[in-house]
Amino acid sequence: MTDADLVRSVLAGVPLPLLTVGPDERIGLMNPPAANLFGQSAEGRHFLTVLRQPSIIDAITDARSRAAPSEARYHRKDHSGETVYRVMCSPLGQGGAQGVIASFEDVTSIETAGQMRRDFVANVSHELRTPLTAIIGFIDTLRGPAREDPVARDRFLGIMEGEAQRMNRLVHDLLSLSQVETEERIRPTELQDLAALCASVCHSLRPLAEEGGVALTIVPPDPPLPRVLGDADQLRQVFTNLVENAIKYGRDGGRVELRFATLPRDPILGGPAVSVTVQDFGAGIDSIHFHRLTERFYRVDGHRAKQMGGTGLGLAIVKHIMNRHRGRLKIDSRLGQGSSFTAIFPQPAPA
Repeated sequence: MTDADLVRSVLAGVPLPLLTVGPDERIGLMNPPAANLFGQSAEGRHFLTVLRQPSIIDAITDARSRAAPSEARYHRKDHSGETVYRVMCSPLGQGGAQGVIASFEDVTSIETAGQMRRDFVANVSHELRTPLTAIIGFIDTLRGPAREDPVARDRFLGIMEGEAQRMNRLVHDLLSLSQVETEERIRPTELQDLAALCASVCHSLRPLAEEGGVALTIVPPDPPLPRVLGDADQLRQVFTNLVENAIKYGRDGGRVELRFATLPRDPILGGPAVSVTVQDFGAGIDSIHFHRLTERFYRVDGHRAKQMGGTGLGLAIVKHIMNRHRGRLKIDSRLGQGSSFTAIFPQPAPA
């Protein structure tokens, strides 16, 4: 085996894309992952015509001129999205006279997670800053101009109470979301009666429905639903969030309806399933919002949601609970005709 064959064998055994740039500034050897990334025809071409991006060109040039490792980011876009690579360029031979070897590490998931974490912190900070600013402002007013004004004092204290309750709901939902994410990979093991859980949820929410002038109706399942594997507390949280949203945001329609179905086969879950649909007959939601409804802090109408006491986390919690139960949430809505949110659960395999 020649030295070149040995080097090719070593490079082929590395899972990361690797390529070399020779003293003539042309791409020398590439392992199979690099060939998949840049194409087999890249070998022998000048590295400027293959890599093109200024950051990686500078890194390779720097590694050759300084005979020291250099690092860069390489971005590649295709039909599926953008991939980000961390590129390490190391000189080959004394003074880089024999060229540079560059490795490409896919760090897309790491950078995406970092961005999500930064966005989450920024969103939480924004959500807390607004009520805190209001409370601090009212405290200053109560200590000053409104000190001797009982009417203003009562009004401001009522607003402060509402803002404090909003912060309390936000903290509660954040803790719930954190707990759900922690348990997301743990499959529930107990069988649950979905119809009974929904009846319990509707009983507790009936005063809210009556206050909003909404008729809350449960259509009994016929035939009875098979039980599903689930966590009773988390399933109750799913149905509470869905029914409460329907009452609050669909109250213009005057009624909310719960329906059940047994599905011989769900095309996405790939097997028999059980579904629970929460239907309102209100204003509906434009379809452009569907794909973002389960994002944290996403609101179709932010001002109205805050007036209703929403934290923007309810459907995100629902999504993670459904993931834990290996189910899915189906959303359908038409403007002026209302919205339906359907929780679909796989039926357990026969014992």
